Amino acid sequence: MAKPRVTLADLMARNPDVDLAKVDATTEEDIRRHMREEGYDPDEEVRAEDIISPAFIRKRLGMSQRQFAETIRVPVATLQNWEQGRTPMDPSARSLMTILAREPKAALRALGHQQAA
Repeated sequence: MAKPRVTLADLMARNPDVDLAKVDATTEEDIRRHMREEGYDPDEEVRAEDIISPAFIRKRLGMSQRQFAETIRVPVATLQNWEQGRTPMDPSARSLMTILAREPKAALRALGHQQAA
C-alpha cells in the first residue's frame, strides 16, 4: 500500500489533533498532580544517568558515529540529527538508548556487536 504524499502546506492547513487551549490552561500544579498519579515524584532530582543522550552513550562506548550507527542499525544522518537535537528520537530509539545506557554489554551482544563494552 503506497503512502499518500503530504506537503508542508497540507500539514499547515490541518487543524491540530491537540487541544491547544487545554495545553495552555495546564498549570504547574496540574503537571505535578499528573506525575504523582503516574507514580513519579515531581520533586525527585534528575540524575545524569537518567538522561539518555546518544552522543554520551556512543562516546562512553568508545565508538565513532559511523560505528554506533551501524551497531544500532540506523543511518549515520539519523544519529547525527539525534545528537545535534535536530530531530527527536522515537520511543523505540529512546528505549534502545535506555538499554544501551543501563546494560551496554548485554545490549551490544544482543545487537551482534563483536566487541561488547
